Amino acid sequence: MYRYRTLESFFLSANKQFPVLLVTGTRQVGKTTFLKHLCERERTYVTLDDPLILELAKRDPALLFQRFTPPLLIDEIQYAPRLLPYIKMMVDNSGQPGMVWLTGSQQFHLMHGISESLAGRVGIVNLLGFSKWEQEGFQDEIQPFFPESTLLQKRLENGKQYALHDLYRLIWRGSFPAIALNTELDHNLFFSSYVQTYLQRDVRDLARVGDEMSFLRFLRAAAARTGQLLNLSEMARDADINPITAKNWLSILQTSGVVYLLEPFYSNVTKRLIKSPKLYILDTGLCCYLTQWSSPETLEAGAMSGAILETWVVTEIIKSYNHAGRRAPLYYYRDRDKKEIDILIDRDGILYPLEIKKTANPKKDDVRHFKVLERFKKPVRQGGIICLYDKLIPVDENVWIIPVSAV
Repeated sequence: MYRYRTLESFFLSANKQFPVLLVTGTRQVGKTTFLKHLCERERTYVTLDDPLILELAKRDPALLFQRFTPPLLIDEIQYAPRLLPYIKMMVDNSGQPGMVWLTGSQQFHLMHGISESLAGRVGIVNLLGFSKWEQEGFQDEIQPFFPESTLLQKRLENGKQYALHDLYRLIWRGSFPAIALNTELDHNLFFSSYVQTYLQRDVRDLARVGDEMSFLRFLRAAAARTGQLLNLSEMARDADINPITAKNWLSILQTSGVVYLLEPFYSNVTKRLIKSPKLYILDTGLCCYLTQWSSPETLEAGAMSGAILETWVVTEIIKSYNHAGRRAPLYYYRDRDKKEIDILIDRDGILYPLEIKKTANPKKDDVRHFKVLERFKKPVRQGGIICLYDKLIPVDENVWIIPVSAV
């Protein structure tokens, strides 16, 4: 059963502007299901997972487009990059919007071919796993997350309230549609199959992995550090690989939509900031599998409880922007005095600071580091503490307690 995706509105709007639309995203996030749901009856579906069609696409692209005429939906375009110049000629001859829809999982090599062949002709959107709102079945328009009290109150009124164990079950299962919607699906079996498939079909080609166990160790090292400053040398040591290989593999994980690197907020006013990004695994279910948490209960009581909650909050905010077709204006702050702010939203030159705490009893002291933002000589507006308290209430005139249900 199809579940509404908040990307629909932006995608259909973009379809009126571009002759080609490409939906990227890691495997199993629902790219094909999403596009097949939006397909008109006259749009032909072509999958390059079919060996016969793939062989034709590689051997005789011109013949393929004689057999399958626009409007088209071509699935897994990265398997046949030779199709891209033919798509270019086809759309240049017609110029009609919405002629070809593409999906692609391997952004690492795919984006190079797209930028060369379809520059100015293609709209690119990125689909992540289900957001909390999509899992709840909410179908009205949801604005990207922003810490403004009126918008937050509306989110609270529309969203579902989560008890602690329900929240960690949601986090533990993750956001891939197949497992998020089917509570009977075995968590361990799903993610072990996912990792094996990811290794065999994507990473082997992209990273030239000779030792699959080294790459699995690297994946686990990344998952164990979710919500922490990136330290490639430590990750390389844990995986028993050299730092250059670690850097290459991390780049592939990032461009494939497995890892997100949150950049530090930086201004020339000060040179005392830590410049390393923070690493987040974009699916908390995959993160829990890689770090071997066997149940939501052990996860909630374990050492990664706070880091995984922070990861979930950050990824939910990222989804709220991505699925509206926008870049998330998110940063973090940390200086050499270890004063840290989990999230900074920088919108129109105004800063909105946020802390994420696994507590139902937040204190004003939790936001004591917000004061350091004064050094940037930029306006600072409403911030907040995202936590397990169930009501939206002010701490002072510029800081609110924000329930996780409002994310």
